[in-house]
Amino acid sequence: MRALLSKEVGGPETLMMGELPDPVAKPGEVVVAVKACAINFPDVIIIEDKYQFKPPRPFAPGGEIAGVVESVGEGVTDLKPGDRVLGSTGWNGLAEKVVVERRRLYPLPDSKSFEQGAALLMTYGTSIHALLDRGHLKAGDTLLILGAAGGIGLSAIELGKAFGARVVAAVSSEEKAAAAKAAGADETVVYGRAPFDKEASKALAEQFKAAVGPDGANVIYDPVGGDYAEPALRSIAWEGRYLVVGFPAGIPTLALNLTLLKSCDVCGVFWGAFAARDPKANAAHVDHLFRLWEEGKINPHVSEVFAFEDGGKAIAKLADRGAIGKLVVRVAS
Repeated sequence: MRALLSKEVGGPETLMMGELPDPVAKPGEVVVAVKACAINFPDVIIIEDKYQFKPPRPFAPGGEIAGVVESVGEGVTDLKPGDRVLGSTGWNGLAEKVVVERRRLYPLPDSKSFEQGAALLMTYGTSIHALLDRGHLKAGDTLLILGAAGGIGLSAIELGKAFGARVVAAVSSEEKAAAAKAAGADETVVYGRAPFDKEASKALAEQFKAAVGPDGANVIYDPVGGDYAEPALRSIAWEGRYLVVGFPAGIPTLALNLTLLKSCDVCGVFWGAFAARDPKANAAHVDHLFRLWEEGKINPHVSEVFAFEDGGKAIAKLADRGAIGKLVVRVAS
């Protein structure tokens, strides 16, 4: 089968079309003929050997897919060939076929496209776990979201509004601010590009404080990191929750005296580990997401669809932080 392969450590330019053996389903597994694969930040760093998982080469990036069941392994009785599914794979999603554990697959409604299905699970799964389990978000809270126009940021905006929060979306351009507003953000902050010196960091903190209001942000959702983290933390509310989600701008060093002054929590968010450790709780979250999707309260924003052969270009665009919403690769029609 064809796959977009990483054969050496490097950036998206090192990926090349090649062949992998057709996968075979073991007990509890399913072989999926991939129709669409969404691109996420782990795809940027896994090919650079900077991710926490380092699969043996050659492998294909791509951890989030939608497609059609081709075959099932022993013990799988609730899926059959021809069923439409979406799921998380870790890697190897940018291939014509992929083998997936049954527990990591969910039925894709007939009313939703494969591209939409591929764009749902990782971003919305991360955000619902972050906001409810780690951030304890409740109606009336103020939620500050960094990197709010990316796929994960837009998912947090939609879920924040669905849960009754006031949402402040922080982005890097007016175009992204418009996308955040369209997704439901109540207010936006447009920040500059890091790195920041001391004065620029202080100015950004004042921007955040002005946007969230005098009582501060009850929950801060940070999938960006870097020099944006400390200014955001300075805008947190008393006993607020700062959610650490990702580091495309670099791993920040926080001034811990700020956590004492605000009596706030800094909470790590690792959705993949949560889903593996507590599959029942994760499945309940996914069921919740499907209900919100059906009600029109969330809707994966696919901004661009790439041909299979151009999957490397999709990863490069995400790495350059130029994407609004989700980028999806169409593997097969």
